Amino acid sequence: MKQRGLKRIFLVCTIIWMAVIFSYSNKNDTASEKDSYAVGIKVGKVLVKDFEKQTEKEQLNYAKRIDFPVRKCAHATEYAILCLLVFGALGGGRNLQHRLMVSWCISVLYAVTDEIHQYFVPGRACRFLDVCIDGSGALVMVCLLLLYTLLRQRCSRGKIRRDAGTKQL
Repeated sequence: MKQRGLKRIFLVCTIIWMAVIFSYSNKNDTASEKDSYAVGIKVGKVLVKDFEKQTEKEQLNYAKRIDFPVRKCAHATEYAILCLLVFGALGGGRNLQHRLMVSWCISVLYAVTDEIHQYFVPGRACRFLDVCIDGSGALVMVCLLLLYTLLRQRCSRGKIRRDAGTKQL
C-alpha cells in the first residue's frame, strides 16, 4: 500500500508540474521576457562581483546578454523535473529500462505538445530546438536515475556480502 500511495503522490505532482509548464508557456512574449530578465538579474547578483553596484540599465543589459542560456537551461531543467516525476509515478514494480524509456518518451511528447501550444500564444513560437533541449534535459535525468539506481543496487549488494561475511564468523 505504501508503494501505491507514493505513486499517487508522484502522479499528482506530475500533473501539477505539467500545469506549471503550461502556464509558463501560456505567457505572451513580453511577460515571458520579463520573467527571463528577472532570473538573469538574480544570476548576476550571484555570479558577478559588485553587481548590485551597477546601474539598473547595466544590470538589465547583463540579463539580456545571458537571456538565451537562461531560457534554455530553464527548458532543460523543467523537463528533467518532469521526467523524474513521471518516473516516480510509474512506480518501482516494472522493469527499470522500461520505466526510464517511458518517462523520457512522455516528457518528450509533452514537450512537443507544449511547443505546439506556444505556436498559438501571441509573440511565442513553436521551435524544434526547444523540443530537443527539453528532451535533452529529460535524457540527463534518465542518466542520473540510471546511475542512482545502479549505485544503490551495488551498495546494497556490498552490504549483503558484508553482512553474510560477518555471519560466517
